[in-house]
Amino acid sequence: MASAVALAIVVYSCKTNLGEAEKLDLARIPLQTVDSMFFVQSENGRLKMRVEAPRMEVYEYDTLSYDLFPKGIHVYGYTEEGALETTIVARMARHDKYPKRNEELWSAFGKVVVRNIIKQETMETDTLYWDSKKSEIWTDCYVRMYSPSGLMQGYGMRSDEMARNAILMRPFDNEFILESDSTKVVIDSVNFIGPMPKK
Repeated sequence: MASAVALAIVVYSCKTNLGEAEKLDLARIPLQTVDSMFFVQSENGRLKMRVEAPRMEVYEYDTLSYDLFPKGIHVYGYTEEGALETTIVARMARHDKYPKRNEELWSAFGKVVVRNIIKQETMETDTLYWDSKKSEIWTDCYVRMYSPSGLMQGYGMRSDEMARNAILMRPFDNEFILESDSTKVVIDSVNFIGPMPKK
């Protein structure tokens, strides 16, 4: 009698564990996870690009494999002389690889900021794509571009991967809201020398 009860308990516990295992979605589990990811790309012994991320998750399928950066990414691009020229920062990123087509595409999401340090230009958008084969970056989202000459904004942007020649595809006029009048003059009636203004 006691052995029958023990057997029933074992069978029940195994059934519960199998139920939990059946709930696992293997497509959502990364093949590999890397914390404090850092890699460098060089060309002919010259530093070309540096990428840093707090976390990288690797997923692989038959037709597509991708690297996910759920905690954000920092990308640094360098000139041929080795000077830092461009930075890209985003809250999340993904690197899709299509082995059968020999293609790949980088995507950055969530407050993407692109800076060209040499030209002193900054672009802000929500989504940015980078094709390393074509050496270009682009977006179809809203973009704000800051430069020493002022602010530009619009929808859609195309540029080379170093953000040297960014072009807004659908720019629109800027509208400014004046929060305080910087030309307002406050007169100190105690220390003022000269005639008082007429009221």
